[in-house]
Amino acid sequence: MTPTPRPPSLLARPEPAPVGSAKPAVLEVVGLTAGYGDLAAVRDVSLAVGRGEIVALFGANGAGKTTTLLATVGAIDRMAGEVRWHGRATTQKVHQLARAGLAFVPDERSIISGLSVLDNLRIGRGAVGAALELFPELQPLLGVNAGLLSGGQQQMLTLGRALAGLPDALVVDELSLGLAPLVVERLLQVLRTAADERGVGVLLVEQQAHRALTVADRWYLLANGRMAAEGGGGEAGLGALRTAFAATIDRVRT
Repeated sequence: MTPTPRPPSLLARPEPAPVGSAKPAVLEVVGLTAGYGDLAAVRDVSLAVGRGEIVALFGANGAGKTTTLLATVGAIDRMAGEVRWHGRATTQKVHQLARAGLAFVPDERSIISGLSVLDNLRIGRGAVGAALELFPELQPLLGVNAGLLSGGQQQMLTLGRALAGLPDALVVDELSLGLAPLVVERLLQVLRTAADERGVGVLLVEQQAHRALTVADRWYLLANGRMAAEGGGGEAGLGALRTAFAATIDRVRT
C-alpha cells in the first residue's frame, strides 16, 4: 500500500530541511533577508542543499526566487542572515564562490553571442570535452556563433560549460524559460545525472513544477518573500506543493 503523503509544513520561521547524514549540506542559507536599496524583497529565508541532491525553489512571480538566488551566490548584498558553504559561513562574492566551486546559471543565458560555441566553452572553468560529453548535440555547432543558436542550444551551452567545471554545487535560475518541453526534459536529466554521478548539489528555480519534481529530491515554496512550505519530490511532492500553493493564495485572499 502506498503511504499517504504527509501534508506540507506551513512554516512561519522555517529552518533548513535536514538532508540526512548521507547527503551533508554543501550549501545553506540561514535567516536570509535581502533586497534592493532599503527595500527587502525576501525575509528570514532558510534552505539547504545536500551533496548529490536537487532542490527546487518554487513561487509565484514576484515571490522573491531570483532575489534569493542572487543573495545566495553573492551577486547582491544580504541585509541579514548568512550563507554557509560546506558548513562555514561565507561573505564571498559571486566570482569568489565560483573559484571555490559554486556555479551559477542566471535566468539570462550567459553566453557571448559574438563568439563561437567553442570559444564560449573555452572561457569556462572546465574542459571543452567535458561539456561535449554532457551535450554531444553541441559538437557539430562548435564553429557557429553562439548568438545564432536556438534557445535550447544556448541553454545547453550555458549548462554544459557550468558543469564542465566540476562544481560542488550549481544554482540555476529559470532553466526552462521559453524552451520546448523535450529540451527541458533533456536539461533536467543532465542535472539529475550530475547530482547522481558527480555529487553536485543543485538549487533550481523552476516554473514547471511537474517537470522539475520528476528529478528533484525536495522543494521549497516562497510566498510574498517568505518561505511558506517545503516537501519531497515525485508525484506525492507535486500534490503537496499544489496544496501548499493553494494555501498561500487563500491567505492572500483572506
